[in-house]
Amino acid sequence: MDEFKILQNKLIAFRNAREWKQFHSAKNLATSVVIESAELLECFQWLRDDDINTINKIHVAEEMSDVLNYLLLLAEILDINLFESALKKIEKNGEKYPVEKSKGTSAKYNKI
Repeated sequence: MDEFKILQNKLIAFRNAREWKQFHSAKNLATSVVIESAELLECFQWLRDDDINTINKIHVAEEMSDVLNYLLLLAEILDINLFESALKKIEKNGEKYPVEKSKGTSAKYNKI
């Protein structure tokens, strides 16, 4: 069993023990992903590049975990294997951004 599935199963057990599935519609979970992503971004608000070592990594890790957890719960509701989907997306991006054309540039695929 992959680590994503182990984590997802723990989240589902946590949710079910509290009878929270009734509140976990796809819309509510997707909304929660955005809210938690904004909280993650807030950790970096007003930082200069040379300030990166001043961030509270524990807080950043917690916000990143909130995003991941909501994504895994959303994946369960929609019956999406997030691990497989992420691997396919990397492959697709490899086709859109071949190394020989995209190395060292941040240009979008249709501009390279």
